Formats: sequence, structure tokens, C-alpha cells
Amino acid sequence: MSDTRTADPVQSTTASAAASPAWRRLVTLRNGLLLVALVLLLIAPLFVEEFWLRSGFAAMGAIIGAIGLNLLVGTTGQLSLAHAFFLAVGALTYVYVSGEPGGGVTAYGGLGLPPIIGMILGVLLAGVAGLLFSPVAARLRGIYLGVASLGLVFIGQHVLNTWTSVTGGFNGRGTPNFSLFGFEFSGENPDLYVLNVPFDAAERLWYLGLVLAVAAYVFAKNLLRSRPGRALQTLRDSEVAASVMGVDVQRYKARVFLVSSMYAGLAGVLYALSIGSVAPESFALDLSVLYLAMIVLGGLGSVGGAAVGAVFVTALPLAFQEYAGSLPLVSEPGQGGVSAGQAARMLFGLAIILIVMFEPAGLAGIAQRFRRRRGMPDEPSVPPEGSSPLTTPAQGSTT
Repeated sequence: MSDTRTADPVQSTTASAAASPAWRRLVTLRNGLLLVALVLLLIAPLFVEEFWLRSGFAAMGAIIGAIGLNLLVGTTGQLSLAHAFFLAVGALTYVYVSGEPGGGVTAYGGLGLPPIIGMILGVLLAGVAGLLFSPVAARLRGIYLGVASLGLVFIGQHVLNTWTSVTGGFNGRGTPNFSLFGFEFSGENPDLYVLNVPFDAAERLWYLGLVLAVAAYVFAKNLLRSRPGRALQTLRDSEVAASVMGVDVQRYKARVFLVSSMYAGLAGVLYALSIGSVAPESFALDLSVLYLAMIVLGGLGSVGGAAVGAVFVTALPLAFQEYAGSLPLVSEPGQGGVSAGQAARMLFGLAIILIVMFEPAGLAGIAQRFRRRRGMPDEPSVPPEGSSPLTTPAQGSTT
């Protein structure tokens, strides 16, 4: 019996695009630039001041959270304002599981387990929280889903203020140092020198954040290149079309909320390590708005754009505060005038307005436009899981 098989036109087009000389040159150039950037990041602690190392660690945590939110909002099209809640779950789990009992006026508990266990449990419990909310997300969309998710932030604020035996109440509680197999990242044990440069907490946390941010970036890129990732993009374009193409809409919505909230849980742990404490005001609604600003500025649906937007939104206020005395029209705290935080928020607002008006695809859209003007192809995509090989993506989808 002869084995007759028909060729998949979509996969054939994808393979031929990936095999084209222009695409190979683009991939080579991109990989070269990424390699240079990675080398610079690896050697940065040898030359960069502590302020920039700590700012970079905060930005790396924000990169992880922004990538997770972009998978939910940018790729799948599900508006969520609850990211601050999932960050709080991750941070709170870490400080309770790895922290010791203590407190002043308000006593709080702690399990005193190894920090790596606290980090893992923080990620898992944040994922569970997202999975529990996914049935609500499956029934709502658009602004209604955004308003429903907003309720989680209010619930989180109430829990943080009232569950004093765990959270420490209004004053919060300190973040335990992170260590792995006796090696302290947040401390100075053991003493470590590299090329006569002391590697203290700032340098060690830099590498911890770098490893986790790169892992989060690579996982998200591979996810979007896979069939499940293409199915998530089809959900954004049209749930009806996705269902017709064989995509299990409810299951994929639950999965993306699970993955997004796990990203947020890990970002929450790094956020707690960067600020040194967990308090209710640290996870208010404005934190969710900042993460939305990150992905809008960077480009909805773009992993690299989310990373760049996170660096911009996180590092800008810190730089303003550090150099407030040298910047025009920006005053130092307590001297009146425009403070660093206010100046940063004004710049965020102006940047968002300009991006929405002139480049809705964000910073990633500028890069795509540059590639197209140079005659370079866009990255080939993978058809959604369960779809027919003769079915084309819905109108408006990205590759």
C-alpha cells in the first residue's frame, strides 16, 4: 500500500521564509546583537556602580512581570488590571515561607524554610490564584474583564492590611535574604572577589535577576513560536474563529492566566528582594497601571518590546531621583517644584500619548517598520494547534 501525504502549505511557506537568505541574515544579525548585549550584561558588575546594579535588578524583575502580562493582554487580548495582586501573592508567599517569626507592635509568623522553597511556592501559588480566576475571565472580555480583575487588587489590599499574622499589617514586614545552597545573594557570605572587585549583594542580585529574566524571555519566545502560542494569538483576533479552527477557547484562556500569573509571582519575589520589604502600598492599583504602561510602550504582543518597556518605566524614576539635582526643572525631595517621581509620571503619560497616536505597535513596531523598509522579512509563525493546514490566520493577527 502506498503512503500518500499532502503537503502543509502554511508550514511550507514558513519553512521557505525561514530558509530565505534575507531571513538568515536577519537572524544572524539579531543573534549577534543579543550575544553582545549578553556579554555586556555579564561583565557590567565589574564596571558599574552599585546604584545602577540595584536599579538593573529592579528592572529585571519588572521585565519578568511585563512579559507575563504581555502574554495575557498583548498576545491573547484579555485585559487585566490584577497584575499587582499576583505580584503580591508571590512576594507575600516568599516573605512568609522563608521569613522568621517576629515583629514589633504587630507580631507576625514565618516558616523559616529555605528561600528557594519560598520562591518556588510564591510562583506556584500565584499561578494557582490565576487559575482560580480563569473561569471568571472565560466568561468576560474587554473592559468587563478589566473591571472584574480590578476587584482582585482591592481584595489584595484588604488582605495585606488585615492578615497581620502573615503580612505584618499596615507596616508590612522585611524581606528575608535570598540564598541558595549556603550562597547568599542578598548578603555577603561567603566573601567573593572577581578581578579584585568585591561581589557584594548588588552584584550577586544582578546575576540572579539576569538569569531569571533571560530564562523568562527565552520561555516566552519559544511559547509564542509554538502551536499553543499561535492559538493564543488567534484567541485575540476572534474567539469564534479560534473555536472553528479547533482551539479549545476555555482551556487556553485558563492556561494563559496560569502562565501570566506565575510570571507575576516570580516578579513579585524579585520586587520584594529589590525594595527590601512587603507593605500594602507596594501593591496598589498604580503598580498594575505601571505594568500596563510597560507593555503599551514596548509593544503589545512583543516579548522584546515588553522587556524594553519595563526597563524604561522602572529605571527612569530611579535615574530621576539619583540625578534630580542635575536635571533642569526637577527638584530634590523636600525642595518644592517638580519632584523626580512627578517628572517620571509626566514623561510616561507623554510617551504613551505619542505612542498611541503615532506608533500603536510601540517600540517593537518601530523595529518592525525599520526591517520592512530595509526589505527584511518578519519572523515566520506557526499555525495554531488543531487548525486546518488550509486555514489562514484571522485578519489583524501578528506573525
